[in-house]
Amino acid sequence: MSIDIDTARRVAQLARIAVKEEQLPVLAEQLSGILGFMEQLNEVDVEGIEPMTSVTPMRLKRRVDAVTDGNMPEKILANAPDAREGFFAVPKVVE
Repeated sequence: MSIDIDTARRVAQLARIAVKEEQLPVLAEQLSGILGFMEQLNEVDVEGIEPMTSVTPMRLKRRVDAVTDGNMPEKILANAPDAREGFFAVPKVVE
């Protein structure tokens, strides 16, 4: 499939990309290359192949669901520039 200059102009407009008129033939050629590669990928037989989430086999690291160093609000609030009544005080942002 080949992309013409008018189609490239329309794609640039839809994507809200400012493309100069003299750059449209290059854009059309690049978009045609992308579509050609997609057509080539469509020819690959993937029947029976399970989808991958990554190109390398990985497992998520697991950790013990245990309580860590908590229950120290005084130490945590000591780092706050402004703390009131046991909470972080922040400036009002909505009027």
